[in-house]
Amino acid sequence: MELQLSPSPSSSSTSSMGDTTDVVVTDDETTVPENLKASEKKALLELRTMLEDAIVAGQLLHHPSHRHERSKTRVANSCSVNSSCVKAEEAEEDLSDVSLWGVPLLPSRKHESTDVILLKFLRAREFKAAEALDMIGRTLRWRRDFGVDGMMEGEGGADAAPPQPPPPHLKSAAYIDGRDREGHPVCYNIYGVFKDKDVYRQTFGDEERQEKFLRWRVQLMEQGIKQMSLKPGGAAAMLHIIDFKDSLRPGMRELRSATREIVSITQDNYPEFVAKNIFLNVSFRYYAYHALFSPFITPRTRSKFIFARPAKVTETLLKFMSPETIPVQYGGLRRGEDDDEFSAENERASELVIRGGGIGRIEIPILEPGVTVVWDITVVGWDVNYREEFIPEDEGSYKILIQNEKKPEECIRNSFYISEPGKVVLTVENRTFKKKRVFYRSKSKPTIPLYDLLSQTQHPQL
Repeated sequence: MELQLSPSPSSSSTSSMGDTTDVVVTDDETTVPENLKASEKKALLELRTMLEDAIVAGQLLHHPSHRHERSKTRVANSCSVNSSCVKAEEAEEDLSDVSLWGVPLLPSRKHESTDVILLKFLRAREFKAAEALDMIGRTLRWRRDFGVDGMMEGEGGADAAPPQPPPPHLKSAAYIDGRDREGHPVCYNIYGVFKDKDVYRQTFGDEERQEKFLRWRVQLMEQGIKQMSLKPGGAAAMLHIIDFKDSLRPGMRELRSATREIVSITQDNYPEFVAKNIFLNVSFRYYAYHALFSPFITPRTRSKFIFARPAKVTETLLKFMSPETIPVQYGGLRRGEDDDEFSAENERASELVIRGGGIGRIEIPILEPGVTVVWDITVVGWDVNYREEFIPEDEGSYKILIQNEKKPEECIRNSFYISEPGKVVLTVENRTFKKKRVFYRSKSKPTIPLYDLLSQTQHPQL
């Protein structure tokens, strides 16, 4: 199961067809992911060999041209092992423990996640092993120079600084919350926060503040990776949602520059760690802005961009996220991690489709009194009439109107105490010609009526 290298001084040879890697493989091909094409498997095996050589020789962090020059010098002086050769070998860096995102890069260690990382770099470079190796080296050098590992707690040695919390004015500007349908962490970027001139000045007022903003965004990316599964078959990428509502006003040059820098850092040093970039509430002005900085991004990065006008926000997000994980401000049911009524993991929403001109009724039956019913309901695109009522089981009792008919525009949460068996009925009337998707969920919880609590407080002996 070992990867066997050719006995030549270098594992790569040059021919008239360009640089190729001379790899002799025994059974190690069985460790290559089965879902790869033959050419992709070959590229992965080549990268393993090249990476192993570079790490063992201590040259991974050197610039490619320097590696080539050092290789020629080593060959020229290989006639004997003299003191100068020994000193040169001692000057090489010990990279046997080099890793990225906690995953060892040395292929011979056979860590289950090493190929996951290598394939990310290969895909970012169209499965060209030499270019992928160069990208790995560049990423390692950038992380060293930028001090990335030192930003994260427990990394970067004893002198590493703990991760810095986001400045108070940026807590709502970017954060990670929930997961998409495939298990990817979801990172929200709310650019409308910067419409406040004081917040904008605190963030981009000078070069030092702009640098702090970039470092904080890199730290947020690293925190997102810690929430991923880097094992084979895991959700090893993040879904980015960028909301441009109330943003991109004239004069926000620093924000546009920071955005380009973040995109550049991501595509150069976090290959295939972004599942999709979904841009919400996109105006015509942003389309013009996007056309300006498009030349600075790679086609592969650009292919992951999705744009949604204000009327299509919820519809777009539902393609990637369940309604329970979409925040209420985007037409979903999620109210945050501190929601004490429902959780996205335990309270799945049901769906009702109402044809154009039709009426949909959602019934929540309650057989035992003494409980409070709580429900959430949202309609994609809204533009409907809505009302709530309680219909008792006893025909001699009166119906109770909980909510008068209205035309809501955002997710509704309501509750009602049940004192007798019956059902809560939610009625949605679609007066448009388009079908409407309705998502809803409910729960009941035992409740002691307020008057009973007051009675027990005033007459504790009874």
